Amino acid sequence: MRVIVTRPAGEAGRWLDALRTRGFDAVALPLMAIAPVSDPAALRAAWAGVARARAVMFVSGNAARHFFAGQPSGGSWPAGTRAWATGPGTREALLEVGVDAALVDSPPASAVQFDSETLWRQVAAQVHPGDLALIVRGGDAQGASSGRDWLADQLAAAGAKVELVVAYRRGAPEFSPAQLHQASEAVEAGDVWLFSSSQAIAHLRAALPQQDWSRARAVATHARIADAARKAGFGVVCESRPAVDAVVAALESFR
Repeated sequence: MRVIVTRPAGEAGRWLDALRTRGFDAVALPLMAIAPVSDPAALRAAWAGVARARAVMFVSGNAARHFFAGQPSGGSWPAGTRAWATGPGTREALLEVGVDAALVDSPPASAVQFDSETLWRQVAAQVHPGDLALIVRGGDAQGASSGRDWLADQLAAAGAKVELVVAYRRGAPEFSPAQLHQASEAVEAGDVWLFSSSQAIAHLRAALPQQDWSRARAVATHARIADAARKAGFGVVCESRPAVDAVVAALESFR
């Protein structure tokens, strides 16, 4: 069975290796382009306030990596600031850039979902009125902040001051004719798409506006992403936790 891994180029390798090890013909077709922000001034300002923050929440591994790319020379993560991660990939990225594991909060590996709601249940008790909380997220292709505001709303309701920091930009990749042919051919061949982003699905649809997706099959790593795939017209959509073993189990259901 061929699996189309749609994660950004810098993230796809781990999934390709894991799926190939388990016997799947996994190929990469990145549906999201990740780039640094054009003006790092906001990142420098955010770093200046990190030591005053109760916590910094990172929405993804990309958020962690790009935020730490702007870390001042010789700086280190303050011992009084918690680092919040939405899932194991983000947690791993924080450990790789040098944050002490004892300062990282994230949903347990056994969590049904890795998202803001699950994270909030883990960390809500840490927040007190007047605390400063930073949320590090991505922006659109122009660098404007984009993403869900659910966690920011919970923090504000708890009396915290919330600041949003855009650490990187997300946009549609420039598809080559060969990649567009690969995508269309994957539908006809019954390949299974692995989606970890609703925005990736939107980019795919925009690249192939005339494509009939009714024969397409997909595994989506969150209910919202699965819903986006169904609305796009995918004929068969299976939801999965965003962990390798869970994704493999979902893929096995297509055999």
